[in-house]
Amino acid sequence: MSRAVVAAAAEGEENLVVVREYDEEKDKEGVEEMERRCEIGEGGKPSLVADLLGDPICRVRHFPSHIMLVAEYGEKREIVGVIRGCIKTVTRGNLMYAKVAYILGLRVSPSHRRLGIGKKLVQKLEQWCKQNGAEYAYMATDCTNEASIHLFTRKCAYTKFRTPTMLVQPVHAHYKPLGSGIAIVRLNPRLAETIYRRVFANSEFFPKDIDNILCNRLNLGTFMALPRKCLPKWDPKTGILPPSFAITSVWSTKQLFRLQVKGVSMLTYACCMASRVLDAWMPWLMLPSIPDVFRQFWVYFLYGLHMEGKNGSRLMKSLCAFAHNMGTDDEGCGAVLAEVGQRDPVREAIPHWRKFSMSEDLWCMKKFADDANEGSNERCGPSDWLKSRPSLLSIFVDPRDI
Repeated sequence: MSRAVVAAAAEGEENLVVVREYDEEKDKEGVEEMERRCEIGEGGKPSLVADLLGDPICRVRHFPSHIMLVAEYGEKREIVGVIRGCIKTVTRGNLMYAKVAYILGLRVSPSHRRLGIGKKLVQKLEQWCKQNGAEYAYMATDCTNEASIHLFTRKCAYTKFRTPTMLVQPVHAHYKPLGSGIAIVRLNPRLAETIYRRVFANSEFFPKDIDNILCNRLNLGTFMALPRKCLPKWDPKTGILPPSFAITSVWSTKQLFRLQVKGVSMLTYACCMASRVLDAWMPWLMLPSIPDVFRQFWVYFLYGLHMEGKNGSRLMKSLCAFAHNMGTDDEGCGAVLAEVGQRDPVREAIPHWRKFSMSEDLWCMKKFADDANEGSNERCGPSDWLKSRPSLLSIFVDPRDI
């Protein structure tokens, strides 16, 4: 068959696709069924699958401006694809702001791939983003996801932009010890907001609506670790931070989605469960057990990680241990996650398992504004963010993006 015939056939298939906005009452069941088909592992390999709780649009409902699109195919109007998107204002370094769109949750039914459905969903979502004032759009994917990378970089003109590191620490049956002489204090949302706006002013992707995140029901609190001897001397009302401290907030996916590992061998399953049993029976051995990830579990996501002072690294390790212990008390929590920039010093202080972690979580970005309009927005500055070097400071990973 000639290339011309193949191209014509593909175009004919694409014309059978209709992309429209998600209708909760009409589409919920169809979207859930389509996403279940997408979760089936290929080639018998182990896979990590997610089960959204509540309505399929719940992943973006925590953003003030959001949308979900579905793709229908054929006369029966079968739902064969879905994509989600949101718009927010974030820092781009050097006290500059940009209005960006975040694209997530792109799924196409395995039986309808290679028909241009993914590209059509992305293009329709981009139209909505532009209409709502977005200057850039970005997405995140596993650096090994060749299909997603090919779609966005080759077909949709996205550029590989940043490669933060995802760090994963399994939640064990035993508690992790906190460092001696360290105090952990919980900060109220207003104080946490003040500190975050100060320490992340020159970072990338720090959300302007951080106050909404800190007050969200999924946020379990913001915590600061500092030397116990400094606690009586530190008065938060003065606005002066301790000479050494570490800070992070904890976000729970318990009410949002559940994860589950499928497709492992019986031997792997038995070994993992045995490590869990031994850890529960003999916690004093501090065995590196594997949580029961073969049943549905949720995770805690640490965000806003920052440390200062000569004791900063030690304080951050204790803070991560504190978050881990919170997960231990929350039966069903399987792991504590954190995502940080590759050059962020805090990366070396976060406990994690290398086999579970991801050294490069690829972020791709696209600029919507025309070159002729470059510099028209004074808040965003005259330079093109896409051409800038990675920040020497930190990348703020919005927990709503997870």
